[in-house]
Amino acid sequence: MRRLLTTLVILLVVLVAGMSALVLLVNPNDFRAYMVTKVEQKSGYHLTLDGDLRWHIWPQLSILAGRMTLTAPGAKVPVVSADNMRLDVKLLPLLSHQLFVKQVMLKNAVIRLTPDSEEQNQPNAPIAPAGTSEETLDTPWKFDIDNLRVVDSLLIWQRANNEQINVRDINLTLQQNAKRQAQMELSSRVNRDQRDLTFSMAADIDLQQYPRRIAAKVTQFNYQLEGADILGGGIKGDGSAQVVYQQTPQQIALSQLLLSANDSKFSGGGSVRFGEMPVYTLNLASTALSLDALSGWQSSSGTPQAVSMTAAPVIANQAEDPQQNLDVLRDFTAQLNLSVDQLTYRGMNIAHLALQADNRQGLLTVHRLSGQLAGGDFALPGSLDARGTRPVIAVQPVLKQVELGTVLKAFEMPQVLTGKFSMQGDLTGDRLTSQSFEHRWKGTAQLAMQDAQLHGLNIQQLIQQAVARNDSSVRGQDNYQRFTEVKQLSAKASLSGGTVNISELSADSPLLNLSGGGTVNMPGKQCDMSLNVRVTGGWQGRGELIEQLQKTPIPLRVYGPWQQLNYQLQVDQVLRKTLQNRAKDALNKWAEKNKESREGQDLKKLLDKL
Repeated sequence: MRRLLTTLVILLVVLVAGMSALVLLVNPNDFRAYMVTKVEQKSGYHLTLDGDLRWHIWPQLSILAGRMTLTAPGAKVPVVSADNMRLDVKLLPLLSHQLFVKQVMLKNAVIRLTPDSEEQNQPNAPIAPAGTSEETLDTPWKFDIDNLRVVDSLLIWQRANNEQINVRDINLTLQQNAKRQAQMELSSRVNRDQRDLTFSMAADIDLQQYPRRIAAKVTQFNYQLEGADILGGGIKGDGSAQVVYQQTPQQIALSQLLLSANDSKFSGGGSVRFGEMPVYTLNLASTALSLDALSGWQSSSGTPQAVSMTAAPVIANQAEDPQQNLDVLRDFTAQLNLSVDQLTYRGMNIAHLALQADNRQGLLTVHRLSGQLAGGDFALPGSLDARGTRPVIAVQPVLKQVELGTVLKAFEMPQVLTGKFSMQGDLTGDRLTSQSFEHRWKGTAQLAMQDAQLHGLNIQQLIQQAVARNDSSVRGQDNYQRFTEVKQLSAKASLSGGTVNISELSADSPLLNLSGGGTVNMPGKQCDMSLNVRVTGGWQGRGELIEQLQKTPIPLRVYGPWQQLNYQLQVDQVLRKTLQNRAKDALNKWAEKNKESREGQDLKKLLDKL
């Protein structure tokens, strides 16, 4: 054991002595011009190194440099700048004055991918002969660095005149082998609009055809999104994908994409084709997607749960220009295909949701948005035109046999009217917000309902009890429900300024028929309906009067707040007119029988004047 330790110490002393001697014999500044030349030959970029280069021996033989920059030809600012750069080199090649770099490490680097850092064509630059660019693309890329590390760095990304995006705290490790196969590990965070996105990823990269093509298999991807207007705990998940970048035409393609967001999962693929007008394509599918879990939505009338939200600053909640945030649609073309087996939105379960939409430089068209909801199905095709000074939204909703009570409950509106609701309409507005819908939307619709129930008001009961109070010879049912039920209902509606005008309203059931119209004030949550009601069933008493009442429409006005409806019933006038008509008919019959007598003739003249 003592001999082994002695041998190890001797080897260590020899190694340290040899490295020390090498440091004294080789000046790292001798490689400065060599490194600058090699970088320019391989990439065309200009490398600058400030200050003297110096050796660093332990734990790895390295060359330390001060501030460095890497600048594209004609660019106004460098693509890469760093306060410190370390080059880990191999020892043996230094014996023959050769530099072989195993790893490059940049600390506190700033990477700029902006228009100012891009290569600029010089006015007097010579024009390359035809075919040169193709030959350049076919030249195999030489990457003689085994490892690349970027520590605690910043990426500034900007396209054209768009807002800059800062990617902070970048920690990157890139290792490659002789076959140009690389392994990458990356972690970073993006902070924007009071929201913070942190992520980490690992990938296997194929660099054999660089720069023409780069293929990567993302084996691990983890992220978390927190900040303003995001539920407590944030949105987090993981994923994997196959990514391929090609230079001509410049595009990125995603395939075999798997991504989770809290309890929701997606699969699919997509692509991005760069240029003056980027083109995006995204195809996604999900077996279960909960928008409630992602947004933190919870019904105020539901079971209390601790769902905390991080509030945005007051300035972020102020009213915005309707055009704001929509101008970005003008800057790209895109196509989206989404299918979801089960979607949860505001407590509603939507099955077989299908969405097909595309954007053409500010004209967003929803070709298909359909699904099954509350026992029925719906389709909401439409468009959003953001190319003008103000956005214009057009929607042609089609609903068939959707339980209206479920929808009213989801939007926390009183369930005054329930039943299987159908609608076909044409609506236009400027924004998809409740405030805009209540004040600026307009349009028309054809409405229909089956098995409808008007809760809190039994029209049959009101009329029959009012008649019984005026005439004891008739009465209604012994027991009543706390709602009005109709089998079929149809109407036309028009929306303008938050007011829904209902016309041609008609409803039928075994017990009553009604017709009429009125208005519904959406901002004030009030209504004013004028109806003519014929109660055709549920009467008990004298047959002649009941028969007359079944044929007589009784005016009924329903008005006031949705949650506390008032009514005005004109039964007295109807009964008085009914009795007058019955008396007049009886006198007409007597006068007809006695038309030869003087009394009959005088009565006939009197009845004609009435």
